[in-house]
Amino acid sequence: MQMDFGLYQQQTLKLAMTNELRQAITILQYSVLDLNRYLQEQQLENPLIELKENLIKEEHFSTFDAVPFHENKKSPDSEKNYSSPIDFLSDQKQGLHDFLLNQIRLLRLDKSVRKLAMYCACSVDVNGYLTVDADEIASELSEPVSVVREAIQVLQSLEPSGVGASSLKDCLLLQLRQLEQRDLLAEAIVERHLDALAKKQYKAIAKTEAVDLVEVQQVADFIQTLNPKPGSLFHYEEASYVVPDVTVKKIAGDYHVFLNDEYMPKMNMSKQYEFLISTGESEVGDYMRRKYEQFLWIKKSIEQRQQTLLKVAQAIVDHQKAFFDHGPSALRPLTLKTIAEMTNVHESTVSRATTKKYIQTPRGLLELKYFFTSVVGKDSMKAGSAEQVKAYLKQLIDEENKRKPLSDQKLSELLKAQYHIHVSRRTVAKYREEMQILSSALRKRFS
Repeated sequence: MQMDFGLYQQQTLKLAMTNELRQAITILQYSVLDLNRYLQEQQLENPLIELKENLIKEEHFSTFDAVPFHENKKSPDSEKNYSSPIDFLSDQKQGLHDFLLNQIRLLRLDKSVRKLAMYCACSVDVNGYLTVDADEIASELSEPVSVVREAIQVLQSLEPSGVGASSLKDCLLLQLRQLEQRDLLAEAIVERHLDALAKKQYKAIAKTEAVDLVEVQQVADFIQTLNPKPGSLFHYEEASYVVPDVTVKKIAGDYHVFLNDEYMPKMNMSKQYEFLISTGESEVGDYMRRKYEQFLWIKKSIEQRQQTLLKVAQAIVDHQKAFFDHGPSALRPLTLKTIAEMTNVHESTVSRATTKKYIQTPRGLLELKYFFTSVVGKDSMKAGSAEQVKAYLKQLIDEENKRKPLSDQKLSELLKAQYHIHVSRRTVAKYREEMQILSSALRKRFS
């Protein structure tokens, strides 16, 4: 076998991911808030970028939490009517520990008990539970166990009811025992049948306690009104803000999508530095020309983002017109591929254009991804979307006889008979669980 060596030319086509292309893809994925943050960062790096005042700033949102003090004027809170001290103090966003300590300070207590009660108050977790027992506290502080137990009793007498409990059972019992009219059956059920209660084994509880089944269910309903996490009243999370990228409006019977330009950053070229672009072959001139090219590319990427977003959103709305007219039960199956074909773009572009994007609709603020739902049903001619099937299931369960709730199999049969949608019992069970709806056995009512 003879081998020849030589130099040959071969032409190949290869797509390279440039920084500019990567930047355009990233900008397409950004939400309005992300895009604002990005432009704020770019403005710091590029002197040619000038942003107008309609740029969204997070401090605009935070001002809603701050109530300015004006001398000789009533605070907005002074106009409110609070039904309890907890309502007032919760509204002031006071921490649980401070709330407990303030109550202890108002009590007439022995000095040692007060000190230990304050220690215990500062030891409760975010749910309001005291996770260390009296023996541990006594050992750690070298105090008599009897005094520590007295301090814990003081803590457990405070608001919110149930605070200072060591377990869920203890928490519920504390709340029941602080009622003006104590319910001895409720206390007995929590004390002896908490696991059975959680499993809704009402018949077994009724038999053991020798009471009527209806009475057990009534007690169970009441126990569900108690707070298993009393400390949660004082647990606050930072609010997350969502700004719609597009809005849909009904005009002359058709739904039209509009970009929310009022939230979009307005980027212009700074007149202050524009003249430096035409500077000769100098270091400053080269730098400003690079920044000018960067400015143009960012501006072009934003324009492309807007055009793509509008085109994709309008295609989604056109496909899901029935949803806007009739609600979730009319939501049609929809995939990225369908929208890609409707808009003549790649599926990955559709995915990026709908990621973290929200649309303001007559039916509320929704994520664009909400409208993508899989096909459910064996017969494609009688198939529905997952959201549509869930809406039908919820309606069937809401209207069922609570004494004889519908089984998953029966629900499957009703979907076929009433809505011509063929889904299995397992699919029904899956969707029911996703909607956090109990099984038929646990939904059954005896009264």
